[in-house]
Amino acid sequence: MVPDIDMKSKWFLLFAMLFLWTGCATVTEKPPVQIPPVQVPSTPLVLIGQDEWPPLFDDLDGESLALAVDRSLQYYERLPDDMVQRYGERTCTIAELRQSLEEFLLIYQMAESEAMRERCIREAFDMYRAAGRDGRGEVLFTGYYAPLLEGSLKETVEFRYPIYRTPDDHVVVNLGRFKAKYEGERVIARIENGEAVPYYTREHIDIDECLKGKNLEIVWLADPVDVFFLHIQGSGIVRFPDGSSMNVSYAQANGHPYRSVGRLLINQRELTAGQVSMKGIKRYLRDHPDEMLDILAHNESYVFFRIVQEGPIGCLNVPVTGGRSIATDSSLFPKGGLAFIRVQKPIVDDNGRIVSWTPFSRFVLNQDTGGAIKGPGRVDLFCGEGRYAEVHAGHLKENGDLYFLIKKKNN
Repeated sequence: MVPDIDMKSKWFLLFAMLFLWTGCATVTEKPPVQIPPVQVPSTPLVLIGQDEWPPLFDDLDGESLALAVDRSLQYYERLPDDMVQRYGERTCTIAELRQSLEEFLLIYQMAESEAMRERCIREAFDMYRAAGRDGRGEVLFTGYYAPLLEGSLKETVEFRYPIYRTPDDHVVVNLGRFKAKYEGERVIARIENGEAVPYYTREHIDIDECLKGKNLEIVWLADPVDVFFLHIQGSGIVRFPDGSSMNVSYAQANGHPYRSVGRLLINQRELTAGQVSMKGIKRYLRDHPDEMLDILAHNESYVFFRIVQEGPIGCLNVPVTGGRSIATDSSLFPKGGLAFIRVQKPIVDDNGRIVSWTPFSRFVLNQDTGGAIKGPGRVDLFCGEGRYAEVHAGHLKENGDLYFLIKKKNN
């Protein structure tokens, strides 16, 4: 078996070098939504004065915040104390980030009133504002959630659309190992006749069924639309007929770029921009079953899953917390960092209809990322699970504010 591995390595090297020479390197991760590329300001986080701080009102319970903070602390415990992250022009060690979260949580839990809490945070912390898409702080917020889906551990007449684990022939080539300027970039390939080629597209997998029968199926679902949106969300809960359930979470992708099905339907004049929500797209697909698979195949990106005990799992390899975890561009913002957001959320009636929108603000933790979450002007909020989370995530596309907090140097 050793000669086989060596030969593959040679092909990977040649394939990677070809990408280095041609400048075709790409990175693909789970994409909740697609937006046009933006120009990244030189400093994605800018230190602001006390007079520019927003009021620190938090609309959620303290227990969920403590849980989210603890999960970031779990992440920091796995890292060297002297490893650094950037807060604008400031460099902070992991030890400082850990101490910062511990002091914040102590203040939050011990303060006798909201006014005292805010005063203590202002005295102990610096605040940095995200530069945003325009360099002036405008940040686009979207949402994702963990869907609850009915499924089966065996293929049946009802449950016949699989969720796949990462195939054995799926290969990730980290280009930064070959040339420093490509640090953080990668390509995904498979080997065919001794040659590294792009991995299968959604059309190859779902329509041509090229992975069928290879013992890669984790579970089966009843609806290909549910499978598609599980790929978009990146994680979910599958409930079985006996009442048991399984958490599945993003493991890998096929390396192809994310292409928006909503944008396709707008361009084809099947839906208007106002109709393109998760609910609107699902309705159109189910009303047009003959077109469904071809429309879904427009998005060539495909996600492979893994079973997790507690989920969903974010990019820090810790569970994300409903309402408290955000996904940002991990190359720009501090992983695991404490943040504060201001945006809008929907008010929903008993029938699940949005009746109005209202502003809210809260502390959150930066614990996830995504292929379409690029630049300093994008945030994807994990809305949790359940009916309200689905409505919130499916309709959230609002401009808001993003701030990061870190303990002052002198404290």
